[in-house]
Amino acid sequence: MENQNPDYTYQNVVQIEDADQSRKFIAGVFSWMFVALGISSIAAYLFASTPSLLQLLVDPATGQATILYWVAMFSPFAFVLIMSFGVNRISYLGLSLLYIAYSAATGISLSLILLIYTASSVSGVFLTSAFVFGIMAVAGYTTKTDLTKFGALLIMLLIGILVATVINRWFLHSSGMETLISYLGVAIFVGLTAYDVQKLKRIGAGLEYGDASAKKMALMGGLTLYLDFVNLFLFLLRIFGRRR
Repeated sequence: MENQNPDYTYQNVVQIEDADQSRKFIAGVFSWMFVALGISSIAAYLFASTPSLLQLLVDPATGQATILYWVAMFSPFAFVLIMSFGVNRISYLGLSLLYIAYSAATGISLSLILLIYTASSVSGVFLTSAFVFGIMAVAGYTTKTDLTKFGALLIMLLIGILVATVINRWFLHSSGMETLISYLGVAIFVGLTAYDVQKLKRIGAGLEYGDASAKKMALMGGLTLYLDFVNLFLFLLRIFGRRR
């Protein structure tokens, strides 16, 4: 799994007191999410469709991944750690630049998906992911049920499938296990989408306090929802994607 969804606690958040500011906060969150999706989509398409760029990722002579590919594969996780732990120390401009770089690196790392799966299945799964994500985002925003108690359970399940994925890929090589992990991954990120949207709504309503600016937290909220969407898409693609 190319991305992980860290358990942001948002302990350093300013209070946003009125409804208009709350709506602006949520709008900012989704704006940053769409920015990341746009940058990643463009980067993935450019590297998958441009032979000179693709050669930077895969050596045409040997068919082996290059150093740049591995950098693009693992650097997004490093970007996430830097942003999440440095949100109070890094300026808003610096955080924005890191976010853009993260989005581009993620897109580059996902570009080979367009070479593995047919374009029609990638498009179909992307639209399906957007539909499911949208439903759960609305559910998380509108539900009166407190989803806090489910958040810790979902995070533990996420850690579990990460461990299971590593064990299966390195030792078991079981297609059945991979299918099971994919279905569990879909269920986990469907739940995390609703949970994270509700959490962000509460931040926007001023239920949490701290010293980080609202703009920074909107950006970090966009990162969280972006990770939810991308991982939901990847797990659905493993289940329904058609290989070339």
